[in-house]
Amino acid sequence: MTSLQGKHIVLGVSGGIAAYKAAELVRLYKKAGARVRVVMTKSAHRFVTPLTLGTLSEEEVHTEIFPPNEEGSWTRHVGLGLWADIMVIAPATAQTMSKLVDGACDSMLTAVALSRRCPLLVCPAMDHDMYLHAATKANMETLRERGDTVMEAAHGELASGLIGDGRLPEPREIVDATVRVLDSAAPKRTGPLAGKTITVTAGPTREAIDPVRFISNNSSGTMGFAIAETAARLGAEVTLIAGPVALATPPGVARRVDVVSTADMHEAVIARHEDDVIVMVAAVADYAPARASTSKIKKDGAPLTLELTPTVDILADLGARRTAQQQLIGFALETDDGPENARGKLDRKNLDWIVLNVLGDEGAGFGAGTNKVTLLGRDGSTVNLPVLPKAEVAAALIHHTLLEC
Repeated sequence: MTSLQGKHIVLGVSGGIAAYKAAELVRLYKKAGARVRVVMTKSAHRFVTPLTLGTLSEEEVHTEIFPPNEEGSWTRHVGLGLWADIMVIAPATAQTMSKLVDGACDSMLTAVALSRRCPLLVCPAMDHDMYLHAATKANMETLRERGDTVMEAAHGELASGLIGDGRLPEPREIVDATVRVLDSAAPKRTGPLAGKTITVTAGPTREAIDPVRFISNNSSGTMGFAIAETAARLGAEVTLIAGPVALATPPGVARRVDVVSTADMHEAVIARHEDDVIVMVAAVADYAPARASTSKIKKDGAPLTLELTPTVDILADLGARRTAQQQLIGFALETDDGPENARGKLDRKNLDWIVLNVLGDEGAGFGAGTNKVTLLGRDGSTVNLPVLPKAEVAAALIHHTLLEC
């Protein structure tokens, strides 16, 4: 059975009295290890506050398609739809279900529902006669025909004082239904890595100097994407955490999380820190400006001095959190004393393997379609690979580090 550990859930809350149960639903999802982001209709605010759901979820609660005062991105509904493993609407009022059927897009909730690429679980709640009305039943059936899952409402005492069908199912029942929907939607993975969860990071990070300039590096992300694709092809459930790169998501990858800064990548990786394997391929910035200007720095002819401070050490944090059963693999790009520096990093950061690139070696480094690496193991083993296409490097790396051990 699918675990909710590390799953991304978008919870849509529409304006019915049962909206108060959303607080308990968020609590149960979080207790199960899921990340929850809440989207609400304006009417839902009458029954439960964004402050309550934001506090419980530890995430921003979204209501408006267009951000207040035009600050931030108006495409957040697209990002949320891509971020989610499942969207759950609880409660789903008769009006909300009608809008889902018609493809209406007049709230953050309906915008995310239209933008998502994940399964949808709809949990109706309304008065008895509304629930039994032919229009409501037709809308529920239309959603099911489209492939969405619609729970049956529960029977009992309603806010109107009537006794009948229309109650929102209890939060525990909705959590169980969420697991069943994810189970049915999960691809049946086969191969030597089937059953394993693997997180791979890829690409550079960017540290802002001002709104238009940043510190970064020349990593294209190709090596990390090749490892993610290979692991998925061998049956693993792969999460790919990518810095700013111009690469399509590899086939078979279960989820992709796009980030910009080292702090963003740290947050995304720590959300997956209990995965069976973590492969830190990303060329993470080691330093960031101590203070990023909020406006563009103008060129005035005078020298510009930047104070840089160390960024968070993601690998060291993972090494401190790791379990005995987990595999942790890092990358090291060196210019001098490569093996010594790489082994030092392996020991300091509590890794199982480290993959050494030496800048200047023919066929290795950023930008090329090939790579030349040396695999250094915790047990003292060394595997030297010749110059190979990056897809073949990925296959060899997984073979030596995950399949032979």
